Amino acid sequence: MTNLDTLTDPTPAAELKRGIVPGGTFLADFLYPEPAERRVGAMIGWWEKRRLPYNLIVGATGLVTMTFGVALTTVVATLQPVDMVRMAIWWAVWANVCYTLGPVTEIALQKLFGGRLLPAGPLLFRAGVTVAVGVTLLPIIPITIGFILNFLGLV
Repeated sequence: MTNLDTLTDPTPAAELKRGIVPGGTFLADFLYPEPAERRVGAMIGWWEKRRLPYNLIVGATGLVTMTFGVALTTVVATLQPVDMVRMAIWWAVWANVCYTLGPVTEIALQKLFGGRLLPAGPLLFRAGVTVAVGVTLLPIIPITIGFILNFLGLV
């Protein structure tokens, strides 16, 4: 066993085959892709190639949240549908602003550390999708609490 730093030692990474998970599925290959070349244009292209799937994933998650919210709020009439649409537009804009931080962060890391750091794009992408889906589902909690409180007559 060697004492290699897996984040900064490029030797083990050169031996790994990237972008293909053994017995991989579409989802595994999507979440564990081959990283971009270490050029700014290639990194931006790598991220932009994944923007539409990201938006589809976050948008579908948002539909789940909105459907849940509409189903509960129609019973207690706490939110109007137009409010939910406004929130969805606001979230879509901010989700894309946050998505844009992915390539900015990867480029900054590349400029700062160069070849001493393994490509961060795939990790940043997975983390970003996970956080975006979690934050998109988060409103279900206060909507449910509000529904229960209203149902019990406490509001």
